Amino acid sequence: MKTSKGTERLGLKELVAMGVGGMVGGGIFSVLGLSVALAGHAAPLAFALGGIIALLTGLSYARLGLAFHSDGGSFTYLEHAFTNRNVAGIGGWMLVVGYVGTMALYAYTFSVYGTAMLGSSNHVGAMRHLLQSFILLLFMAINLYGIKAAGETEDLIVMIKVLILSLFAITGLFFVEAKRLTPFFNSGLSGVLMGGTLVFVAYEGFELIPNSVNEMKDPRRDLGRGILISIVVTITIYLLVSLVAVGNLVPEEITRYKEYALAVAAQPFLGRSGFILIGLGAILSTASAINATMFGTARLAMVMAQESDLPRVFSHRERGNIPYVSLIFITLLTLLFVNTTDLTIISSFASSTFLLLFAAINMSALRLRRRIGINTAIPLTGLILSSSSWMVLCIYLYRSYLSGLIWIGAIYLSVMVAELFFSERRLFFR
Repeated sequence: MKTSKGTERLGLKELVAMGVGGMVGGGIFSVLGLSVALAGHAAPLAFALGGIIALLTGLSYARLGLAFHSDGGSFTYLEHAFTNRNVAGIGGWMLVVGYVGTMALYAYTFSVYGTAMLGSSNHVGAMRHLLQSFILLLFMAINLYGIKAAGETEDLIVMIKVLILSLFAITGLFFVEAKRLTPFFNSGLSGVLMGGTLVFVAYEGFELIPNSVNEMKDPRRDLGRGILISIVVTITIYLLVSLVAVGNLVPEEITRYKEYALAVAAQPFLGRSGFILIGLGAILSTASAINATMFGTARLAMVMAQESDLPRVFSHRERGNIPYVSLIFITLLTLLFVNTTDLTIISSFASSTFLLLFAAINMSALRLRRRIGINTAIPLTGLILSSSSWMVLCIYLYRSYLSGLIWIGAIYLSVMVAELFFSERRLFFR
């Protein structure tokens, strides 16, 4: 999302829009079914668990953002917290591949809802591959050409998707069938924990707010408030949306339509128009999120290359300061990922990566607590919860989807080896 409008400074309203827009960017439209499949009737509690981790980590980000006024965000904080440069380097590389994972999730969601709205029953798999590849290549071309969505347009998109989800949630509450919500823990407490960790990617996005600290009117007043308000708004939306979905669909429907369960959940009280409305919201949200994430990730890779934390080729720019090498490479990596995996792997990878990243950020805030002036309990609790959630996710994948865990482990190992090989290349080629 564009962080400024001309020379104007960002106020609280813009920061909240940025945070809500970043989090409600498409994840909820596809991972809702996964959460309900695991947590059952207690799916709202699973989303609340993720929200608590996000709130604690948001407080750490707010303090770090005020202490280090940098567009580098997470990467910069890791650099200050750890004397070993490889820690920040691996963190930066992981952040880039994490955003690749979220773009894959957005592209996948776009293709699922696009296929469902087209009513294509034949060659569904081929249609999804076509749509998810098309939307990624489209925005790569747009970013390479240099056309960027205006801040006003991005704010409008955020408002539209929040209104759509709010309409769904508020209207749907009147049609919730209480019998479908009992027993509340029908999948057990372990299902709630696993559901919460698998869909944590739905809270990724608020960490982008501190990246714009130098463009804020009053960062000391608005940075922390912007992060906290955007997370609370997002938690409220997710709680209501998941409650309505569980209260309007039977388990068999959620299992059958898992990938676009949210649109199906709108049909009992809004009919076919509800399906189309949610579908349009998903397509609009994911398209906007792909554009914003691609724009930001390419520039993150360019900054890292300029600081010698990525190969120098990623810093190459064309007219208009466009990091074309980063854009092309990141898009190709996302195309490969989304076309060779499934929703569970994509969601698990993105959630796992950001749980690890947020654990590292809480650790950074803990190490720098005196310098940034934060209560020790906040980053410590955030660190414990994010680390524990990551371990729960790994246990779930080990028991239920070992191939997915191996897939994710292989990606992490490749990233660490590549970063270490690059950063210590003089040792290898001496």
